[in-house]
Amino acid sequence: MSIVQFPKEMKWGVATASYQIEGAVNEGGRGLSIWDTFSKTPGKVKNGDNGDVACGSYHRYKEDVEMMDDLGVDFYRFSVAWPRIFPDGTGEVNQAGLDYYHRLVDELLEKGIQPMCTLYHWDLPQALQDQGGWGNRQTIDAFVNYANTMFEAFEGKIKHWITFNEPWCASFLSNYMGVHAPGNQDLQLAVDVAHHMNVAHGKAVSDFRKLGIEGQIGYAPNVEWNEPYSNRQEDIDACKRANAFHLDWFFDPVFKGEYPKFLVDLFEKNGAQLHVEPGDMEIISQPIDFLGINYYSGSVARYKENEGLFEHERIDTGFQKTDIGWNIYPEGFYNVLTHIHKTYGDVPIYITENGSCYNEEPENGRVRDSKRIDYLQQHLIALDRAMKSGVNIKGYLTWSLMDNFEWAEGYTMRFGIVHVNYRTLERTKKDSFYWYKQMISNGFFERLS
Repeated sequence: MSIVQFPKEMKWGVATASYQIEGAVNEGGRGLSIWDTFSKTPGKVKNGDNGDVACGSYHRYKEDVEMMDDLGVDFYRFSVAWPRIFPDGTGEVNQAGLDYYHRLVDELLEKGIQPMCTLYHWDLPQALQDQGGWGNRQTIDAFVNYANTMFEAFEGKIKHWITFNEPWCASFLSNYMGVHAPGNQDLQLAVDVAHHMNVAHGKAVSDFRKLGIEGQIGYAPNVEWNEPYSNRQEDIDACKRANAFHLDWFFDPVFKGEYPKFLVDLFEKNGAQLHVEPGDMEIISQPIDFLGINYYSGSVARYKENEGLFEHERIDTGFQKTDIGWNIYPEGFYNVLTHIHKTYGDVPIYITENGSCYNEEPENGRVRDSKRIDYLQQHLIALDRAMKSGVNIKGYLTWSLMDNFEWAEGYTMRFGIVHVNYRTLERTKKDSFYWYKQMISNGFFERLS
């Protein structure tokens, strides 16, 4: 038996996203988002599922905050639906949308839970997409206007802000691979979108400083780790390319003020030019207060000629997998965190998402999700190792508070520590909820060897 002990100042939390839990898509003056459109396009989401109702949190937020209070978390990371604030992306503010988030934030603060607010978790107003979306540089200004509106409306209430969640997903997965909204398959567009999001991030950070807003601001890229299958240079280089697709492309501009040249060249070789306007890199590289890290999985990989952009193939070396088919790879969590620390310095880090998909259903009112508990334990051990190796970890927020609309997977995949019956919207706390509650209360856990 080993005891894993965390510092007293370590912060704990849970995370969600607006489109995945709120529902009420036609209430309170909310406009359409690209996910409303995408999810109702035949063949895009499993079973034709959509977020019209989701978990009903727009109406049940008090119940959800009660669960978090019982859990004992320090932070709740949620996202704002941009179309609730500006139904058309720009123009007149929808006060009813602001009022909803004020009610949510006030409820959190009353329970002593700090809100961590993500401004962009993928629900771009459809009206802006109709004008080119993130491929149009004017969307940068629309985002900054929206961000400033939120900063000023919630000053003194929200003290931890995240500009963008997983910009890799919102650019390449959504506009090159076509898996997420808006569903494009165009490498040039994806490169443009990624850059415009980076500029929008930098401008929002700059305005946050100019406005003198109390608090901290950062962003939350998703990362994975590809470990070379061998020490052959071709395997090492293939994994470097694959890791850089998530890491370097979104980290180097923020922390170094430049894009990695080998990726710029690789994209150009495949017909996609990087379009940088004067001043863009200075804007993007505004100092941030913290870095959010979303980690779920990784793999062992090697070079394979003509295998995709990066000539890289993943090798199944016998990893156990979660129900969504992702490798359970806590060593990759440790590796990626120490790599970030070594490459980008002593930036404070919050783990803004880490969790697992297991689809257990309630039996006699109980959800026995021991595999999720095991996943959490393995990754918290990796986190402890990273902290003891000098990585500046400030907090850990698991994904997710509750089962929800899992994007292109619809309602088929469950990541929550609370089970949601999508027909009745009843919430049932899983065994993992109670394990996490005890771990937060104690500040440590015991793992049987």
